[in-house]
Amino acid sequence: MNDTRPDNNRPPPRALWALSLGAFALAYCVVMLGAYVRLSDAGLGCPDWPGCYGDLFVTEQTQVAAAQQADATRPFNRAKAVKEMVHRYGAALLGILILALALLAWRRRRPEQALCGMLLALVVVQALLGMWTVTELLKPLIVAAHLLGGMLILGLLFWLVLQQCPRAGAHVHNRRSAKLALVALAVLGAQLFTGGWTSANYAALVCPEFPTCRDGAYWPQTDFREAFMVWRTGEIDYEGGILAAPARTAIHLTHRLGAMLTFLVVLAAALYAWRYAGPAARAPALAVALVLCLQIGLGIANVLLRLPLPVAVAHNAGAALLMLSLLILYWHTAPPGPEN
Repeated sequence: MNDTRPDNNRPPPRALWALSLGAFALAYCVVMLGAYVRLSDAGLGCPDWPGCYGDLFVTEQTQVAAAQQADATRPFNRAKAVKEMVHRYGAALLGILILALALLAWRRRRPEQALCGMLLALVVVQALLGMWTVTELLKPLIVAAHLLGGMLILGLLFWLVLQQCPRAGAHVHNRRSAKLALVALAVLGAQLFTGGWTSANYAALVCPEFPTCRDGAYWPQTDFREAFMVWRTGEIDYEGGILAAPARTAIHLTHRLGAMLTFLVVLAAALYAWRYAGPAARAPALAVALVLCLQIGLGIANVLLRLPLPVAVAHNAGAALLMLSLLILYWHTAPPGPEN
């Protein structure tokens, strides 16, 4: 009888490798496009979904349709509409690539089947979150969840790429270092959520000073109850934010405190790997530490420079790079499992 079980040690098909790498690169671009759309206040450039005023492309017909549905509070802005639709095109193409990955892994009976299936399910959820982001008028919980979903898809695609890299002798196996990297990833995930919550509630500029918040005070008046009210009923337009200064201050300070915790935990993971996981782990540990310092610097620059768009987008890119560098550190130090 022939053994039809997948061989975990055989090299991956070139098509699977190419699709994985292409999907990962596109996912990174889509995540950055999403940050650019959000930070340039273009999230409601198209108030419907999946088209823009009923049009799948931003054309003169789109502008006519927008004029017929004139909204004095949100006039048609062609530049914002184009940004929003380009982001949607990229997300749609990414969904197609992930579907192709799942089909290829299933057809070839590859050990990556489960991971590709998870990615496919996440893409469906992410598409729904993208739709609700628009139809629910930028509700903060949905916006933050949409950001986390994009980062999770990016991380899983990168892990898929890593799984297809052969484990050479340079890899080290240190369980404690691997566990610390996982803890750092979990803390980073929580910090990503607070960052999304800060952005969705337009709280980034409420503290224009560093290390103080404003007027020389480290801890001005705050309102945590309003700041973290997860869901509000009714049709509320969240564009521009609806919270008063004390609530926005509470959100901003929470993100700052989270940044301090994230810095300490991630740095501890990098230093432990550098000291105890062997010489081969030093390069990924150094990469984690360098990206961490870059990310902290970008966060401070956002405050002092009043959130310039390039720096704000770079801060999102830095968060993604920090997640990816921690994944590399984990991959280098985790004992190989049956999927490797």
